[in-house]
Amino acid sequence: MPQVDLALVGAGDRGTRYTRYATTDGRARLAAVAEPDPRRREALLADHPEAVGFGDWRELAEQPRLADAVVIATLDADHVEPAVRFAELGYHILLEKPMAIRLEDCRRIVAAAERAGVLFAVCHVMRYTSYTRGVKAVLDSGRLGEIVNIEHLEPVGWWHHAHSYVRGNWRRTDQATFMLLAKSCHDLDWLTYVMGRRVTRVSSFGGLKHFTADNQPAGAAERCLDCAVADACPYDAKRIYLPFVGGQDRWPLAVLSEDTTEAGVLRALREGPYGRCVYACDNDVVDHQVVSLDFDGGATASFTMTAFSPKALRQTRVFGTRGSLEGDGARLTVTDFVTGAVEVIDTKPPEEGHSGGDQGLVTAFLDALSRNDPSPILSDPRESLHSHEIAWAAEEARLTGTVVTLKEQR
Repeated sequence: MPQVDLALVGAGDRGTRYTRYATTDGRARLAAVAEPDPRRREALLADHPEAVGFGDWRELAEQPRLADAVVIATLDADHVEPAVRFAELGYHILLEKPMAIRLEDCRRIVAAAERAGVLFAVCHVMRYTSYTRGVKAVLDSGRLGEIVNIEHLEPVGWWHHAHSYVRGNWRRTDQATFMLLAKSCHDLDWLTYVMGRRVTRVSSFGGLKHFTADNQPAGAAERCLDCAVADACPYDAKRIYLPFVGGQDRWPLAVLSEDTTEAGVLRALREGPYGRCVYACDNDVVDHQVVSLDFDGGATASFTMTAFSPKALRQTRVFGTRGSLEGDGARLTVTDFVTGAVEVIDTKPPEEGHSGGDQGLVTAFLDALSRNDPSPILSDPRESLHSHEIAWAAEEARLTGTVVTLKEQR
């Protein structure tokens, strides 16, 4: 297959990971990177000296076309303008989720991609795991009969939620977006994919229950390093971050500081946002939420997102008229109602990169580019838009206490 030239807009954790997956085996070459942080930009250029660096995506867009495709992995609020512009310039697009933080901007991006006729993939990486392939194969085989109901759980994890959604970049709706879109649009997309039907109605309940000033323990300080009750707190920043020092994966420490030594981490906890008491932050996103989905044809699904769990793989139960499936993110247990037989299927997902979904997504995108064929991409632009519409409908339902009906796409 011919080598693909890629441009990267946004050289944070996600962008650099996708670049690594794309270029490691030589299938792709990084031709350009646009990143305002000079340290991140220069670090990537050091690994890819043939690439051209820019401080802003607009500078890249002003050049003659430098690549076949662009990977857009900026902060969520900054997706829409580069996505629309690079589509207009004829770049094929790999866009980090969520597409945008306003539904009208998601629709604008999809319209631009369709108008330009470019290949377009949203990073719904859960579609590309071996676990998902296993679930989809069982459901599509008809072994379970007609699928009537799915229960799906996203156990975010107590420390991960505190890191990203209490202390971190996605803690506030007005600065990022609401929790369901920021974190769980993966899961809403996944449910529509395995069910193979559109969602018609949505209801939802949830809120910010625990990470509030009212729940701050007596004697707690504004920062964990000064706290007299830190030893009894599950969210103590030292307990969360120091065990990662010396590990091979720079996440999550690289989010705190470029210096990931113990001294650098402690300095970041003293001076930066990740050392704050979780009960004294300015967060407002929910820490638990349930969503009920009614599908075209009458099947239903329930989705639960919770902060109060170990950080674990998603868990799923599928109920059909002839059998059921239970999955823990790695293994599937399939029960046949006719014979009573129980089969256990080990999908053997790798531990890295969303259980292999990151690599699977990048491979599919490169396959599509090499063949000029969208079929390796497992969600077309309208499917991705539908999963985002579900997220907005669920948030509207949660805030208004109503059942929201989704309109048919035009």
